[in-house]
Amino acid sequence: EQLQDNEFTNPFYPPTQDVAESSSYNIGNSNVPTFNQPQIFEYQWTKDHPLEQVRGNPSRPVQTRRQLATDPEMCMYALTELVDKLFGKSVIKLKWLWKNKKGEDQTMIRNKARLVAKGYAQEEGIDFEESFTPVARLEAVRIFIAYAAHKYFPIYQMDVKTAFLNGPLKDEVYVAQPDGFVDPDHPEKVYRLRKALYGLKQAPRAWYDELSKFPTSKGFTKGTIDPTLFTIRYAEDILLVQIYIYQSPSGIFINQAKYTLGILHKHGMDKGQSIGTPMATKPKLDADLSGNPAYQTDYCSKIGSLMYLTSSRPNIVYLRGTVNMGLWYLKDSSFELTAFSDVGHARCIDSRKSTSGGIQFLGDKLVSWMSKKQNCTAMSSAEAEYVALSVSCS
Repeated sequence: EQLQDNEFTNPFYPPTQDVAESSSYNIGNSNVPTFNQPQIFEYQWTKDHPLEQVRGNPSRPVQTRRQLATDPEMCMYALTELVDKLFGKSVIKLKWLWKNKKGEDQTMIRNKARLVAKGYAQEEGIDFEESFTPVARLEAVRIFIAYAAHKYFPIYQMDVKTAFLNGPLKDEVYVAQPDGFVDPDHPEKVYRLRKALYGLKQAPRAWYDELSKFPTSKGFTKGTIDPTLFTIRYAEDILLVQIYIYQSPSGIFINQAKYTLGILHKHGMDKGQSIGTPMATKPKLDADLSGNPAYQTDYCSKIGSLMYLTSSRPNIVYLRGTVNMGLWYLKDSSFELTAFSDVGHARCIDSRKSTSGGIQFLGDKLVSWMSKKQNCTAMSSAEAEYVALSVSCS
């Protein structure tokens, strides 16, 4: 009440117990010091941002990234309510995976947390019925890109974040309560999954079934040979969608330079220097029994990385000096199918089997290549040539 009629009183000054009365009631304002009292806001002040910059619900309370990553409502939205463990039903254990996401300059951007299921404990016929998922062959992807370049079609690429978490499950799957989020009142209960989790055997199949519903509902037709290719025809135009690339006015260039540098850095070969004779030439490579045995996990990692690299380049030698090598698909070119095949008769010293090789072009666009040992032992070079020709045409 003391502040109601006196706008010059400092509200932040401690209130006095006794108020003295003045001898005069006509006090002028000339001898009273004044100051500007800042306005006290009852609500948080915000700035209006353009609508396209709004990335979330403005009314949602502020949370840290770690809270967003491990909040049970965010990471366990695919889980239903707690249920009692049924007799005869296996319960899959869960595990937290932590990863530091790094940028192109190897600086840490943020910490990532993902809740995964230990699907390696699942048994086919007991825990799941079907897990096969159609996967686009790399040859089909290259043919798709070559056709788009030939027809001057623009290509748009998208990525679905946490795709497997969107696939509804057809089977009854029960998982244990994750570490850190065990209900203290019901620690013996389990969760029944409504949607898939990463790590489940049926997760890829569930996501493919969910994803294929959208293009088919819009009139797209699933490919007969490649079920991951959907097409639709509008009058004289054909629209293609490939489930799964520098694109310029003159063509499309496919390159994995960043991935190549990552492989070299991972295995400590990014500082390597070229030499005149990297290895001795001999008809057969023998096992180095006197050397140190190779680490199996590291060896498999190298082979797998190189196999994935062959999707954009047929030659994977001299990676340090050929990082920018890739496939170039020109627009102004023909589209006739041309294939070449060759064979190395009895090249394998141990089994005397021949080696088949072949490449396929659409015009001047390289779309497929292979080099593999034949399954049978050819008795003549002519027989080996026919085997290589059949493999190249298959």
